[in-house]
Amino acid sequence: MKAKGHLMFAARMRDYVQLLKPNLSFMVVFSSVVGYLLAPNVVFAWKEVILLFGGGMLVTGGANTINQILERNSDGLMKRTMLRPMPDGRMNAGEAWIFATVTGILGAWLLAYFFNPLAGILSFISLLLYAFAYTPMKKRHPVAVLIGAIPGALPPLIGWVAATGSMSLGGWILFLIQFFWQFPHFWPIAWVEYEDYMKAGIRMLPSREGKTKFTGLQCMFYSIVLVPLAILPRLVNLTGNIGMRVSIAAGVMYFVASVIFFIKNDHKSAKRVMFASFIYLPIVLLALLFDKL
Repeated sequence: MKAKGHLMFAARMRDYVQLLKPNLSFMVVFSSVVGYLLAPNVVFAWKEVILLFGGGMLVTGGANTINQILERNSDGLMKRTMLRPMPDGRMNAGEAWIFATVTGILGAWLLAYFFNPLAGILSFISLLLYAFAYTPMKKRHPVAVLIGAIPGALPPLIGWVAATGSMSLGGWILFLIQFFWQFPHFWPIAWVEYEDYMKAGIRMLPSREGKTKFTGLQCMFYSIVLVPLAILPRLVNLTGNIGMRVSIAAGVMYFVASVIFFIKNDHKSAKRVMFASFIYLPIVLLALLFDKL
């Protein structure tokens, strides 16, 4: 009986971890930590980094949990999500709401208490936008991607605010880079998973006609913006020439992948843009940080 209880407890813990979407949450919080460390006069300290990381993971996990609560019926219709705790019947919505409330509020409180109130408020606004604006809009209009890009771009700004207490220019530049990065990141995923999304009534592609070349064209427009944006951190002395050059090169790589996607409009080229997006953000953030002035 004791061994069975341990197994049940471990299974429940795995369900809670699944609600947090740890892979997605890690990248989000990683950008917040980099935003914090890029702020002037901030040096790496384990205590602050762990607190920022923990608070960010809790807030992001709360938002992801609410997303899964609201989409539990849709998730049950898609292959990649049908085994999540709620559509699979392993957890009810009431339990998930308790978990989302506790993690979201606790995470925002940690950021407000150990850093400053503005950081906590911004993190909670991000949760509300993601959970209650982006999530329901996914079934109504492709503008959901634009709405979702706002909370998706807030983490580095939140990190900057945690360090400085203000929403100054450096933080907004990091916000803009992450904002424009998201469109060529989301759309190829929506292109590859189009049939699965359609089963659930989720509309993410920019064209009503579905998997047309217009998606690749839009990816080109948004990725090319990242090239001149890469100059801004250097202009405001956030980073040096190496950080700027690496960011420009990463932006060109992202744009070239988008051009190929536009030309070929096939599964392989869509996945190439997806992989380019996974490479772009960590490379750019780390390059800016390692060459911090």
